[in-house]
Amino acid sequence: MMQPRKIRVASRDSQLAVIQSRLVMSALQAENPELELELITMKTTGDLILDQTLDKIGGKGLFVKELDRALLDDRADITVHSLKDMPMENNPQLPIIAMSRREDPRDVLILPANCDTLDPNLPIGCSSARRRIQLGSLFPDMETAPVRGNIQTRLAKLDRGDYAALVLAYAGIRRLGLEHRVSRVFSVEEMIPACGQGILAVQARSDFDPACLNIFHDHQAWDAALAERSFVRTLDGGCSLPVAAYAEINGDQLTLTGFFHDEDDGQTLTQTISGRRSEAVQLGEAAAQQILTRLPKGL
Repeated sequence: MMQPRKIRVASRDSQLAVIQSRLVMSALQAENPELELELITMKTTGDLILDQTLDKIGGKGLFVKELDRALLDDRADITVHSLKDMPMENNPQLPIIAMSRREDPRDVLILPANCDTLDPNLPIGCSSARRRIQLGSLFPDMETAPVRGNIQTRLAKLDRGDYAALVLAYAGIRRLGLEHRVSRVFSVEEMIPACGQGILAVQARSDFDPACLNIFHDHQAWDAALAERSFVRTLDGGCSLPVAAYAEINGDQLTLTGFFHDEDDGQTLTQTISGRRSEAVQLGEAAAQQILTRLPKGL
């Protein structure tokens, strides 16, 4: 399979998405100095509809469908995504061909500028049911409210007084160089991260040769993601379900912690499972099945 001399890289047009795409492009250039690279940015439906939560307008797929179309129409060769924003079902026409080394997967609390305490009269802004449920245990006296938009938009809403604080992914904050805004880093025990949080995914058409990304591709992140995505997929979890999964790898061993909240009866369940890293998918499925057996009615 011949590698093209030029690779067109498509991404969302936010500052964070562009930074993340340039990380992939730098790795491509380092391994293949003869390559010509072109960055193509575009808005997705998820970027354009900001007045509703994702579960009301179609879920995570709204962040990828325009980029998927660019691949299928041969207007781009690869696309770069935050793995946590990708649907759990894999499209055989557009496989994920590489994943980055995982950035810090934890969530962080960010207070308004020049503020060091939570205002009990304002809600904590968070963008997912996963965070909302876990915040209820950490801050039982605080309300939560949805917040949409890119990180800079959310920070602007915070600083103008709309929220007492925001909860965001540390990975994006670090990639944007905004660590100075962080007031608290939640441990993965306090707040189990979203599936794939901190990992960048590269997607391409099925006939694309992934060899140019050999150095970029991180096998540890790949195996962790296989387990996490398998757990969420088995529970049929998308943006609307309060579900989370985080896998840690130590040598040949993988330990997966899964989280699920049944909104019908208010029950929150966690499940931890360990096994061989080579069985990542099966471990995710097994952890999810153990959750399902503990639910009174199943899903």
